Amino acid sequence: MTMTDTPTTMSRLGRLMVDRPLLPLIGLLIVLVAVLAILNPGVLSMFWASNTLKIAIPLAMLAACQTMTMLTGGIDLSVGTAATISAYLTATLAPLIGVPPAIAIALASAVLIGLVNGFGIAICRVHPLIMTLGTALIATGCLLVYQRYVIATGVLIPDALLWLGTGRTFGLPNSLALFIPFAILIIWAQRRSGFGRLLYAIGANEAAARLSGVRVWQVHLTLYTISSLIAGITGLLYLGQIKTASLSLALPLDLPSVAAAVIGGTSIFGGRGGYGGTIVGALILTVLTSMLTLMQIPEGGRRILFGLIILAVTALFIRLTERN
Repeated sequence: MTMTDTPTTMSRLGRLMVDRPLLPLIGLLIVLVAVLAILNPGVLSMFWASNTLKIAIPLAMLAACQTMTMLTGGIDLSVGTAATISAYLTATLAPLIGVPPAIAIALASAVLIGLVNGFGIAICRVHPLIMTLGTALIATGCLLVYQRYVIATGVLIPDALLWLGTGRTFGLPNSLALFIPFAILIIWAQRRSGFGRLLYAIGANEAAARLSGVRVWQVHLTLYTISSLIAGITGLLYLGQIKTASLSLALPLDLPSVAAAVIGGTSIFGGRGGYGGTIVGALILTVLTSMLTLMQIPEGGRRILFGLIILAVTALFIRLTERN
C-alpha cells in the first residue's frame, strides 16, 4: 500500500506545482516566515515586512529579466552589470550635466548592452550564457576606464531616486509605486501579449516556431534589449536605495536573480514559468537571507547553506514536475 501510495502523492504534488505553482511557493514562504518567528519572536513587525519588500524589489525586477530570457531557453548574466552602469553613470553625470540628461545617458548605455547581447545571440548565434557573460565583462572594463576620468567630479543622487529607494508611505516602501505597475505589466505581457506567447513558443520548440513563420532573431533582439532596459531602471532604483555610487553595486544580484526565477518555477530549458512565481521566489530568498543573518551564521556558512537550499528546492521542483 505504501509503495503504491507514494508515487501517487508525488504525482499529485507534481501536478500541483505545474498547474498551480504559486501555492507550494507561498506555502514555503509561510514556513520560512514561521521559522523566522520562532528563531526570533520579536522580529516580525510592519517595519520588518516593509524592509523585506524594499530589499526584495530590486532582486525581483532583475529576476524578471531572467524569467523572460529563460522562457526562451536563454539567460542574461549581464543584468547586474547593466544595472550597475546605469546607477554609476547617473550618480557621476548628474553633477556635470543635470539629472534628466544623466538618466537618459544611463538608460541608453544599458539598452546598448542589450542590443549587443541581442545581436550576438540573434544574428551571430552565440549561446546566451557566453554572450551575456562576455558582454558583462567588457562593459565592466569600460566602466573601470570611465571611473578614472570622473573619480574627482563627485556624485549626486537625485532626490526622486532617494524618495523611491528609501522613502515610506503609510509604512510601505515607496518603491512599490514603481514595482506594482511593473509586475502587472510583465505578468500581462507574458500571458496576454503576442510577444509573451512567442517567448513560450520559442522556449518550447524553437525549430517549430521558425517553421511557423516566427522571426526568432527579432524576438531575441527585442527580448535582450528589454531585459537590459529593465536592468537599467532597476539600477536607478537600487542607487536610491543604497545611496552610493559603487562599481559593484548590483553585481551580487546576478546569480540570486537566476535563483529567484528558478525557485519561482521557471524552467532553465525554456517554455515553462511565469513572473508571479518569480516574485515569490525573490521573497523566499530575501526571507532566507534574513533568517541566516539572525542565526548569526558566518558568511562562509551562510553561502554554503544558501546554495544547498537553492539546489534542493530546484532539484525537488524539477523532479516533481518532470513526472507530469
